[in-house]
Amino acid sequence: MPIVPEALRDLASSFEGRSIISMRDFSTDEILMILEVAKSFESERRPLLQGRILGSLFFEPSTRTRISFDTAMKRLGGQVIGFVDPSSTSLEKGESLDDTIRVVEGYCDAIIMRHPFEGAARLADDTTRLPVINGGDGSNQHPTQTFLDLYTLKKAKGTLEGLKIAFVGDLKFGRTVHSLAETMARFSPKLHLISPPSLRMPRHILDELAETGGGFTESTDLEAIEPGVDVIYATRIQKERFPDFMEYERVKNAYSLDASLLDKVGRNVSILHPLPRVNEIHPSLDDYEGALYFRQAHNGVIVRMALLALLLGACNE
Repeated sequence: MPIVPEALRDLASSFEGRSIISMRDFSTDEILMILEVAKSFESERRPLLQGRILGSLFFEPSTRTRISFDTAMKRLGGQVIGFVDPSSTSLEKGESLDDTIRVVEGYCDAIIMRHPFEGAARLADDTTRLPVINGGDGSNQHPTQTFLDLYTLKKAKGTLEGLKIAFVGDLKFGRTVHSLAETMARFSPKLHLISPPSLRMPRHILDELAETGGGFTESTDLEAIEPGVDVIYATRIQKERFPDFMEYERVKNAYSLDASLLDKVGRNVSILHPLPRVNEIHPSLDDYEGALYFRQAHNGVIVRMALLALLLGACNE
């Protein structure tokens, strides 16, 4: 059975050798094509990437992104090299990121990279001839998380159009909400942005939402979540992003969702979270059918299999 439907073959072929740095780099048709192709990878087990090697460079801690890319590559018959602790590499000797990328490109066929500095993924892409996948660059973007979030939403709701979504938590440093909010603006959503005053969505993203016609409201109160909301996307207050520890202490437990929330918003709501969670979602919600955060994480393997196969030209083989 073909991985890519005939009508999408030309669009899929154009992905070979491309990088995934920001959701802004993709048209709406391309995004929807990726979600369609990902469906095939729920059951795809052929060694489409046998003999290919993924360079995995994680300059920041990661569990789901790193392991799901590792799993995706290996399920398709490929191999993974790289590091999870930059202190054990030549970076500790003063090697530049540019030189590290130039060296690693000689060992692999594509690079997945997470880095604490905004723009690092774009720099890596400018440095190498290989496809580069941004696994998160500071508080900027996390595009493959957005693809798996979109896949999860479309599977749960049947559409991406016109959804009512409440984003709750750290909207200032949360790169996952930045990528997802910007992308969902293409689908005429109604967004509720709920955060402490010090963790509001950045102004440039609010301006972009306004320009694209995506309606949004801002609040500091969970009570602003309206009955009948389709999705609640909760985020962790990220201690590691705060330059001031006392500021983190003031907001670290700003919101906690529990089963009582369902009495207000209804039982058709889907609850997502990029994980890891701390106190923002109580375990009392874990058995709720609409609590999708663990399925969301598992969808990361499916979506990343599709992305790797597309970038390495294996979908049309």
